[in-house]
Amino acid sequence: MNYNKIRSVCRVIRIILGLFLIAIAFITGNVWFYLGFILLIAGIMNFCPLCIITKKCSIK
Repeated sequence: MNYNKIRSVCRVIRIILGLFLIAIAFITGNVWFYLGFILLIAGIMNFCPLCIITKKCSIK
């Protein structure tokens, strides 16, 4: 199994979802959607916040 391909797909999904949530925040004015910045930064920096919190990561 090619883990680099999975990681690159996850990275793209995080960036797209982060931008989508930030756009919803601008449109609706709901501040909770600004949590999309976490996904955006995680996608750009290529790290998984859940791996840091749980100390488990399936992708090495």
